Amino acid sequence: MLTPMLASLLLPLLLLCRISFCQYSSDQCSWKGSGLTHESHARDVEQVYLRCSQGSLEWLYPTGAIIVNLRPNTVSSAAARLSVCIKPSADSGGTNIYLDRNGKLRLLLREQDHAQGKVQCFSIQEGALFIEAVPHLDISRRITEFQYELVSDRLGPDAQSLEEPCHPCSDTEVLLAVCTNDFVGRGSIRRVEQEEEHSTVTVEISRLYRQKIHVFASGGVRVRRWTGSIKMPPQCGVRAGEGEFLFTGTVRFGEAWMGCAPRYKDFLRLYNEAEQQGTNPCHVETD
Repeated sequence: MLTPMLASLLLPLLLLCRISFCQYSSDQCSWKGSGLTHESHARDVEQVYLRCSQGSLEWLYPTGAIIVNLRPNTVSSAAARLSVCIKPSADSGGTNIYLDRNGKLRLLLREQDHAQGKVQCFSIQEGALFIEAVPHLDISRRITEFQYELVSDRLGPDAQSLEEPCHPCSDTEVLLAVCTNDFVGRGSIRRVEQEEEHSTVTVEISRLYRQKIHVFASGGVRVRRWTGSIKMPPQCGVRAGEGEFLFTGTVRFGEAWMGCAPRYKDFLRLYNEAEQQGTNPCHVETD
């Protein structure tokens, strides 16, 4: 017999499991499961908890549904301002993906849209992912697979992609970007390719201060140059031309996205002024 205290603790969990049965997995960065393990309980819902800044999910032969809870691995007031971005693989399918907030579902991704591989973002406060299998006679070729990343909620609550709005960075934003962004490099713009959903900017880096992963390739041991591509919204209207810039930005799903990119001479002036005032958040070699 349940005591009143135990019943009060179990009630929220029971409300989450609106279908007949729930299972729970331990905290982790990535999850891989199979619908075949629930063959006798086609209406089961499994609770999955992913507590990392990035990871992946792979659900083979999906049947029934799973609830995926994406959370940071630390408790902080800043966690409420995070966004979640997911990127389905080209072979993903077999399910519809919803946002589940207190039992109310909002469609995020239809089964037929998985293969486009388009990144979908939403505020972490919008709830968990409710992934529901679409009934098929043959599930042997059905796999739902995506990568996820937790990003700062700079995109705003209505953002659906990784693209940031085009606006000049403030002095404070520039100095913080140099200290905290995934990549920082001094260089020039060589080519701009306009695509439907974004622009791809090919850059040549003369001095690479930092890169989270190797988004910029070295020209060789004797050639102190790096080249690479940076994505940005098409409406920014960037053009190839003369002049040096300080490129900063983030790496999402292995791709570089532009953040602040002041002309290098303007950054140098700003940095030197902050250095004299003792307000620089970090030190950068500028010679």
